[in-house]
Amino acid sequence: MAVPRQLPNAITIVRILCAPVFVWMLLADAGAGGGLRWGATALFVVAIATDGVDGYLARRYEIVTDLGKLLDPIADKVLTGAAFVGLSILGELPWWITIVVLVREVGITVYRFVVVSDHVLAAAWMGKLKTVAQAVALTLALAPIAGLVDSSVWTGAVWWANVVTMTIAVVLTIASGIDYVVSEVRGARKKGVA
Repeated sequence: MAVPRQLPNAITIVRILCAPVFVWMLLADAGAGGGLRWGATALFVVAIATDGVDGYLARRYEIVTDLGKLLDPIADKVLTGAAFVGLSILGELPWWITIVVLVREVGITVYRFVVVSDHVLAAAWMGKLKTVAQAVALTLALAPIAGLVDSSVWTGAVWWANVVTMTIAVVLTIASGIDYVVSEVRGARKKGVA
């Protein structure tokens, strides 16, 4: 089966375009746990899952492009950034977490554009792990599952699950940012020596 060369990039672009729809659905009913909130959660899950689909198609059919390497992490950042900001607007996530994450994400993205004429800074393994951790943490934070059962034990368990997964996501966000910086500094030093 032939796969159109631009299909992975098209999937990535659709993921970017899902972000404003997701934000509208999340904020439209002020974060209430109704249909729009569940719809926003479902859209987020489907959109973030396409990250694996576009990457798989690009590698499987050997249609990896520099544009795809550049757009794919940006699409992830747009979608997860929208979720972090939306949750903070609703008062469900402290702003300091969103700011720490966005500073790292914007910083790496700007750096990608600065060095794009020299080389494409593709996502590293720790960056991919960070994206998975963020996706899991954000999905748990977005889904209004605490209200499904009227029990303080259930609500407490959901709260702790959110705290643990979000802590892991934030730690990996910071660690992967440091990893990118260290890798780029080492690469620059090797070029300087060569």
